[in-house]
Amino acid sequence: MNLSFENKVALVTGAGAGMGLAATQAFAESGAAVAMADIDEAAVRAAAGKLAAAGHKVLALRCDVADDAEVKSMVEQTVSSFGRLDAAFNNAGVQSPAVEIADSSGEEFDRVTAINLRSVWSCMKYELQQMRKQGSGAIVNNSSIGGLIGLPGRAIYHASKHGVIGLTKSAALEYAATGIRINAICPGTIDTPMVQEMIAKDPQAMKEILREQPIGRLGRAEEIASVVLWLCGDGSTFVIGHALAVDGGFTAH
Repeated sequence: MNLSFENKVALVTGAGAGMGLAATQAFAESGAAVAMADIDEAAVRAAAGKLAAAGHKVLALRCDVADDAEVKSMVEQTVSSFGRLDAAFNNAGVQSPAVEIADSSGEEFDRVTAINLRSVWSCMKYELQQMRKQGSGAIVNNSSIGGLIGLPGRAIYHASKHGVIGLTKSAALEYAATGIRINAICPGTIDTPMVQEMIAKDPQAMKEILREQPIGRLGRAEEIASVVLWLCGDGSTFVIGHALAVDGGFTAH
């Protein structure tokens, strides 16, 4: 299986840490020029500096993915810097505190939906405009096991992640015959800053998480990155509109 991305251009959102940073590093090490975007400008610039120092072609961009104008600019800067767009990992997202629906707020629903769902639509919109011109490209959207199942207290987050899968499948059908492939991944509990923050607020959560993990451990960001690259590469050219669980067996229960 050829996972070389020589002479290819990739774009990753939420690239300053966690799964986004791991995917950025994997793309860069496989030969791609990578535009790495994050709302945390300091984090994404620091990460880009390390990759550039190692000889990789990277572009650091501050982007609030909930802002359409900033998303449009992100894609335009990627193309103006590197000439094209071959792969995109729409990864940026936020968690939502566990709360019963009766006690939840409209403001929280709108915040989570804007970042986790609407931004995926916005990113795809502008990525696809470029890929449609080229007649080629691959997009991977980051959903979650929360896009496949429900959990008490997590309705807002899970609604946004279910939505990502619906967007992915519909968009995949629109572009399947044009040389553009669109898929989603559904990570389980991965050892990222977001999960560490969640566990710090609720230490009991770790015990419950591991009790439900058939593999007996958290996932690693690098394990997600390898799946993203496979879905963007030559080994998965017949995979379209799929939501791939990468969860250590969690959803196999």
